[in-house]
Amino acid sequence: MTDPLSEVISLLRPGTVFSKGISGAGRWGVRYSAFGQPSFCAVLEGACMLAVDGHEPITLEVGDFVLLPATPGFTMTGFEPPATLKKMDPHASALQQQGELRHGRQGGPPDVRLLGGYFVFESPDAALLVSLLPQLVHVRGQARLSALVQLVGDEAREQRAGRDLVLTRLAEVLLIEALRSSSGTAAAPGLVRGLGDARLAAAIRQMHEKPSQPWTVEQLAGEAALSRSAFFERFSRAVGVAPMEYLFAWRMALAKKLLRGGELALAEIAERVGYSSASTFSTAFSRHVGQPPARYARGA
Repeated sequence: MTDPLSEVISLLRPGTVFSKGISGAGRWGVRYSAFGQPSFCAVLEGACMLAVDGHEPITLEVGDFVLLPATPGFTMTGFEPPATLKKMDPHASALQQQGELRHGRQGGPPDVRLLGGYFVFESPDAALLVSLLPQLVHVRGQARLSALVQLVGDEAREQRAGRDLVLTRLAEVLLIEALRSSSGTAAAPGLVRGLGDARLAAAIRQMHEKPSQPWTVEQLAGEAALSRSAFFERFSRAVGVAPMEYLFAWRMALAKKLLRGGELALAEIAERVGYSSASTFSTAFSRHVGQPPARYARGA
């Protein structure tokens, strides 16, 4: 059976991973500008506050894990309001420097210890695929995630043979584990929340398994055993986009992958992603990407 979440992560191609030990004590606060790349944070000891732009502030506790698939601006502080916020550049090399990064009071035990980091999505279509994921994932009390984060930290500090490949594989597993741990009605809108709804999941799996089929909203509603209106509303609320908009995004992601492969004729690619002819596919692709399929394939 097709696994939509694994397919999306596979197409995102998470690559190079950076991680860093971070701690804070006393009055401290840092402000990161929007980064765009996926970042993560795990709380190893203590607690602190996290305020991500566009979301309500949350308290982070021991064992918590946060994933931001397309990191917006955010602020992290202790529980004593800081006089000023230290501005941090997410593109700087701080994560790659040796030793723990300390905020606030430099001496004495920290109030919180974190492992923070980021990785890079190597897919040229990352923005489209990330739009299918929740903007903020906050997971509490998942031992498997804690173990994975520890493995990432250990591997990132060592210079053993195969390090980059191991970190890439760990990043993929970390992503999938974090996203599926956040599924359910409380999850933020996105693919994960949609897959947490058994009826919607049935329709989503059909879209992924048979993208060549000329799906209509009525047909997809039938797969979900819902009326057309109930399916449309439930899907849009859970996934954050309308059913046909999601299907179009998935078809374009697949088309880009097939064009980069360079092994299939344009007509065959068009058929595989649900278009009746190469010309109708070319029109839709050009409107979406800003260039025709042949030019995209040459530049991929």
